[in-house]
This record gives sequence, C-alpha cells and structure tokens, in this order.
Amino acid sequence: MKAEKRIIDRIDKCYAVTEFIYNGERRLLCSAEGKGPCNAYDLQGNLVETLWREPGGVMTLLQLPDAAQPVLLAIQGFFSPDNAAGGKLVYYYRKDGRWICETLCELPFVHRFGIVERRGKKHLVASTLKSASAFDGDWTCPGRVWTAPLPKNIFQYDRLHPLQMQPICNGLYKNHGFCINQDTEGSYAVVGTDNGVYTIFPPEDSCGEWSCERILDVPVSDMLYQDLDGDGEKELLILTPFHGEDVKIFKKEENGSFVKVYEREKKLPFAHAIWGETIEDRAFAFLGGRGGERELIAISYDEKKGEYTENLIDKGAGAANCMVFRENKEVRLLAANRETDEVAVYSLLLS
Repeated sequence: MKAEKRIIDRIDKCYAVTEFIYNGERRLLCSAEGKGPCNAYDLQGNLVETLWREPGGVMTLLQLPDAAQPVLLAIQGFFSPDNAAGGKLVYYYRKDGRWICETLCELPFVHRFGIVERRGKKHLVASTLKSASAFDGDWTCPGRVWTAPLPKNIFQYDRLHPLQMQPICNGLYKNHGFCINQDTEGSYAVVGTDNGVYTIFPPEDSCGEWSCERILDVPVSDMLYQDLDGDGEKELLILTPFHGEDVKIFKKEENGSFVKVYEREKKLPFAHAIWGETIEDRAFAFLGGRGGERELIAISYDEKKGEYTENLIDKGAGAANCMVFRENKEVRLLAANRETDEVAVYSLLLS
C-alpha cells in the first residue's frame, strides 16, 4: 500500500473525526479534544465552515440516522481521563443559517457512543471511562455501559428535559474501547476494558435484558472485531493494555475461546487510533500510535504468504483517531494527528 499525505488543517489537540451529510453534501468533520472547534471540510479537504468553536472535549462524533433533518451527535466536556466529570451528549442542528446546540443528557466521563439497530429497533449505547475521579490517575471507580431507545424525535430533549439513560453493564475499569459490529440480525456493541472485551446485545423482546458477555479476558484499550484473514470468522485485533504499546490478533477456536495468532514485534507506544476497512476484498486494520515514533500503519493478511503483513502510512504525526472514506474510485484516510495538531488526508493505493 502506498500513501500520499496532505495536511488540510491544524486544530490544537484534534481528536474526533466522522463523515456528516448535510445540505445534500458529504462533509468530513474533525473536532478538538481541547477547547477548540469542530471544522467541516469537503471531500477534497477544503475548509467549508466551523460548526462550533468551543467548548471542546469532543471524544466522538456521529450523524443521527434517519432524521428528518441533519443532526449531529457529539460528546463534549471530556478533556482528559481526570477532567471529564462535565462530560455530556449533545446534538447539533441547523436553524436560520446557524448551528444550534442542545444537551441530550449529562453523562460524566462519557467517552464513546454509537447506535445499535436490531430487530427493527434502534438503541443509543454509550460508555463511560470511569464514574468519578478524586485525584489525578484515580481509577478506583469503574465505568459503565449505558443505553436508551433512540428517540424518534430528538428535539424533545434538552438540558431541562434530558434523555434518560440506563446502565446495563457495570464494573468496567478503564472502559475505553468501543465499536459497533454487524451480524445477520443487525448490529451490536463491543467494548474494550481492563476487564477484557465484551459483546453487548439488545434484549430479544421488550421485557428482556441486555446481554453483556466477556469474550476475551485480556486488558484492552481498543479493538477491532472483524474477519481479518478472509475465512468467514471474526478475529479480535486488540491494542493492549490501556493506552499501551502492544498489537495482538486473536482467533476464535471451535470451543469459543480465543488464541493469539499474531503479535507485532515492534511496539506501538500509546496505541490509540484504530479503524477497520475492506479495500479491494482485503481487510485492513489502520492503527496509530501517539507515542514513540508516532507511527500510523496498516495491517492486513496476505493469503499467499499465510501471514499478517504491515505497511507504514506515516511516521511522526501521532494519530488519535482515523477513518476511511471514498470519493468515486479513490480510497482515502482521514486522520486527527493530535500530537502534531494536524488534520490530514492520506490517499491510499494498493500496490
């Protein structure tokens, strides 16, 4: 894989990225972990507008699906693991030519969220990194996973009328990793914690309970759960431990347990950015480290060699998050290079 880099903007402590469709156009968004803006770009990387300039502390951005008008969901107020008691879920919409922000709910230490759709019902699922912090480095109060039915009319909620979230999985230390996965019946959440990796499924019916099952008993900072080697079964790629430096891949055996089949020899300090994508029928894991050499790499399985191989995308930038997007036949990677304040787009070409 070859990559051509272009820096399209600079945002202090840039962190969260997503794609947002509004005014009939696809836009790329990048927002700040610090007290900074959320900027929108066209697919060529040109700055279109600033959606907001503060308060920042944005960990996740996501478009509300199937809304009557474009709505952007976001986390705000999470400035660091110890400075996130003011964390909340908000939503933005456009009115009279400007962006309006409303609070969906206060949720201290909320770090990641997503939307699960199963059996025709949509649920908002959010993870809190921990529950309280009395001093720097305090991890004594574990986090949780929270959920609520996704509102059909989100505009009924604001600071005075918040959405009521319910905890469904408790006791999760360093509850950092989060992704939404698909199966034949819909989608479900996967979370990565110091306790291990959990799959989280909505109830089978309106009276049932959510299922929270631990599938890997290894401390995990973040993970991908997808078919990486093309055999039809999902593998677990993990970054371990919390904000750690090891990259490992586990394969599921017939008895349901996972065994390690790959470990990157070279360390990836402060491993953080993670994105899975299939390009030309080949699965890739894009991973970024915020420490050491600050590498951004792509790992994939080479069927001819029967082993995992790696491509270096960038070095020295320090990606916090990244995502693949496509324009016509071109495949590109958007990265929030937090450690250098770079918002960058990489054009990818399989060699």
